Amino acid sequence: MRLTRRHAMALGAGAIVVAGLPIRALAAGDDDIMAFTGGAEVGEGGITLTAPEIAENGNTVPIEVSAEGATEILVLATGNPEPAVATFKFGPLAASHAASTRIRLAKTQDVVAVAKMADGSFVKASASVKVTIGGCGG
Repeated sequence: MRLTRRHAMALGAGAIVVAGLPIRALAAGDDDIMAFTGGAEVGEGGITLTAPEIAENGNTVPIEVSAEGATEILVLATGNPEPAVATFKFGPLAASHAASTRIRLAKTQDVVAVAKMADGSFVKASASVKVTIGGCGG
């Protein structure tokens, strides 16, 4: 097959379309979850994530996470340039398996919490937060 100018234009247009397709927003968050869980199955329930539905300023968004019987809790902001926000570790003498903090959100996105339970299982919860003014330079 001979490459003509028409074929070259069609290939170029196809490359532009493919480059412009949206990349899955959770891909980076999924990688962090896989690294945290070691590829284990992640269930639902047993963890509570509290975050506001609307955050007027993405620079300081309060969240709370708790999972009774957890040894570690990973918090992710899936739309941020670096999705991993925090990892909370609880020892055997921890009075409660809960943490609260303020996080920075670049835009409207999901906040995900994954807990590693004492028996080695994993559970997750998520909350969607609408941000009116972005906190990561946006």
